[in-house]
Amino acid sequence: QVQLVESGGGLVQPGDSLTLSCEPSARTFRSYAMGWFRQAPGKEREFVSAINRSGSYSKTADSLKGRFTISRDDAKNTVYLQMNSLKPEDTAVYYCAAGVAVNPMSPNYWGQGTQVTVSS
Repeated sequence: QVQLVESGGGLVQPGDSLTLSCEPSARTFRSYAMGWFRQAPGKEREFVSAINRSGSYSKTADSLKGRFTISRDDAKNTVYLQMNSLKPEDTAVYYCAAGVAVNPMSPNYWGQGTQVTVSS
């Protein structure tokens, strides 16, 4: 069974930075592209960012480029989402995902989600 464990969510103020982490099993990490989605209250889940297995290619939603960066650490079997200059509209549950492709990413597996709240 594939498990994706997210961490790093929390309550931050506008303008702050936050890094989310996702640690799948080693086999999953090597086998899949990894990505992040988010779902705000009352809205559909939306794509945030994804990175391929080797880390050589990534894609980030156009509206988030310049503020959000995805990366992966092979030694730690961990994928990260660095979020800078956070805004209240970034408030959402953020989900880690594993899938075959980056663009587009159609996840085969999902994490349980981690809440990010941006509020003063």
